[in-house]
Amino acid sequence: QVQLAESGGGLVQAGGSLRLSCAASGRTVSRYAMGWFRQAPGKEREFVASISWSGVSTYYADSVKGRFTISRDNTKELVYLQMNDLKPEDTAVYYCAADGVPWGTVVADSGKYDYWGQGTQVTVSS
Repeated sequence: QVQLAESGGGLVQAGGSLRLSCAASGRTVSRYAMGWFRQAPGKEREFVASISWSGVSTYYADSVKGRFTISRDNTKELVYLQMNDLKPEDTAVYYCAADGVPWGTVVADSGKYDYWGQGTQVTVSS
């Protein structure tokens, strides 16, 4: 089994930055595509960013493109989400997810992910 734990969330002013981390344990995720999703109050969970198992390919939601960067360090079993120029509409619980199919490319469909973390709250004040 894979366990995922997010960290790095918090309260930040609009225009600020945060870096989220996702630490994997239990089994290596180095062969899996990884993704970040978010869920705001009263809204459905939405895709934010994905990265292929190798880190070569990345894919972003239009709403975060140019502001957020997903990356990974397979030697440390870590995935990151660097968030710059944050906006109040970025306020949400952010979740890390792992696609359990080896050697996968980027995945935007939440239904394709097998493992999920508990989430970390990001609040952006105006």
